[in-house]
Amino acid sequence: MLFQDLGRRKVSVDFSGGRLSSDGGVLLLRAVDGGLGISRKLAGCFRDYRQQEQVEHGVEELVRQRLFGLALGYEDLNDHAELRRDPLLAAAVGKEDLLGEKRRLEKDRGFAGASPSTLNRLELGTKFSDRYRKIHADPERVEAAVLELGVRCLPKGKEVFVLDFDATDDPLHGGQEGRFFHGYYGNYCYLPLFCFCGDVPLWAQLRTSDHDASTGTVEALGKIVAAIRARFPDAKILVRADSGFSREPIMAWCEAQTEVYYLIGMARNARLEKIVEPATIRAQMRHCLTGVASREYLETAYSTLESWSRERRMLCKAEVLAGPKTNPRFVTTNIPAGGIVAKSGEVLLSGEVDALYEKGYCGRGNAENQIKQMVLDLHADRTSTSWMASNQMRLWFSSLAYLLLERVRTIGLGGTRWANVALGTLRLRFLKVAALLEVSVRRVHVALCSAFPLKNVFRLAASRLVACAPPGA
Repeated sequence: MLFQDLGRRKVSVDFSGGRLSSDGGVLLLRAVDGGLGISRKLAGCFRDYRQQEQVEHGVEELVRQRLFGLALGYEDLNDHAELRRDPLLAAAVGKEDLLGEKRRLEKDRGFAGASPSTLNRLELGTKFSDRYRKIHADPERVEAAVLELGVRCLPKGKEVFVLDFDATDDPLHGGQEGRFFHGYYGNYCYLPLFCFCGDVPLWAQLRTSDHDASTGTVEALGKIVAAIRARFPDAKILVRADSGFSREPIMAWCEAQTEVYYLIGMARNARLEKIVEPATIRAQMRHCLTGVASREYLETAYSTLESWSRERRMLCKAEVLAGPKTNPRFVTTNIPAGGIVAKSGEVLLSGEVDALYEKGYCGRGNAENQIKQMVLDLHADRTSTSWMASNQMRLWFSSLAYLLLERVRTIGLGGTRWANVALGTLRLRFLKVAALLEVSVRRVHVALCSAFPLKNVFRLAASRLVACAPPGA
C-alpha cells in the first residue's frame, strides 16, 4: 500500500511486521483471570468427550480465548481467523507454542490459537450433542458459576447490597428460535433479564419477548439472595426495579424473607394521580413563586383493586417543571419509616420519603448504564445463532468478559482518574497498546510502545492485578 510521499521518500505499508500485537493490555486481563479463576471456573462447567491425545486446544484455553476476544472488542468469531496468529493473545490464553510451530497438521502451523469453527463448536455444544460437537456445557452449572464469580467480586464490609433488576430489548434480524414481536419496542427481539449489584453483573438470562418484563425475577432472586447470604450471612438486601417489576409475586417474596427490602416503581394511574393532587398543587404554587422546577413528596397506604394481596407503603413525588409541566412519580416499598438500620443502630438508608426516592430509588438509573456497556462494549446483543441455548451461552460469555474489564477498572485503576471510565474507554486506552514479542528458550519478552502516554498508570494497574493473583496462578 502506498501513502502520500514524505519529501523525496516513498511511504509504503504492508502487514509483514511479524511478532507484533495491537492488544498489549491483554496481559492485564490474564492477570485478572488468573486471580479470579474465571476461565477455570467456567471450563469446569463443560464436559469434553474428545479424544484427549488428539486435542490441541483444551476447554479452558478455548474459554479464555473467547472471553479475552470479547473483552478486546472482537465480538465476531470470524475475527479469530486472524487473531489466532497473535502470539501475545496466545501467551495470554496460556499457549506454550506461541507461534504455532508444533501444530500437528501442516495447514495449522503458524496459528497458535483456535479457529472460528472450533470456538463455534464450543458455543453450539450447549444445544447439540453429536459427533461434531463433543464439548457440552451444563447450563445450570454455567448459570451458577456466573453468579458465584459475581458474588465473589462484591466488596467486603458492606451491610446493604442493592440489586438492580432491569430488562432490555435484544433485536433479532433473522429466524432465530424464540423470535416474537414486541409491541413496546416495535420489533422482533429477545427480552433478556439483567441484575447488577453496583457495577458487578450477577444475572444475565435470555428470555423470549412474549412474556412480562418481570418473568423469572422471583426465581432469580431466590438464587441471588442465597448466593449473597452464603458469603455475607448478615447482609441486608435491597431490590430496585422500575414499574415493569411492580408485581405481587416479587413484592410478596421479598416480604416473606428476612432483611430483604424493595424499592419498585409504580406506573401512574387515575387513583394515584388523585392521591398526589394536593402535593402537585403545592409544587405548582412554589413554581409560580420561584420560576424553577419544584418538588413535593407525600406517602400513603395503597393497594390495587385486584392484583395486590395487601396494602403497601406508596411514596409519591409531585414535580412541576418549566412549561409548566407536571411529572408525578410513584414508588412502592416495604422499608419502614425508620429506614434500614444496622445492628449497631446506624441508619444505613433513611426511611424519609424524599431520601428514599432521591438517594434510594433514583440510583436505579445506574443499572441502565451498565446494560448499555454490556450491549455496546461487550456485544451482549450478538445473539445471532439460530438457537436460544447457544445465544444464552453468548450472553454468559459477554457477562463474564464484562466482569474481567470491571475488575481491571476497580482493582487496577481504583483511586486514579480512570476509576470510573466506561469499559469501552478502558479498552481503548489501556488494552489497545502496540506490543512487540521476543520469544526465546528462557523467556517471553513483551516490548510495549515507548510512546504510550499512560505507561505509569499501566504499570500501577499491572502491579496491583498481579499482586491479587494467588501464587502459581
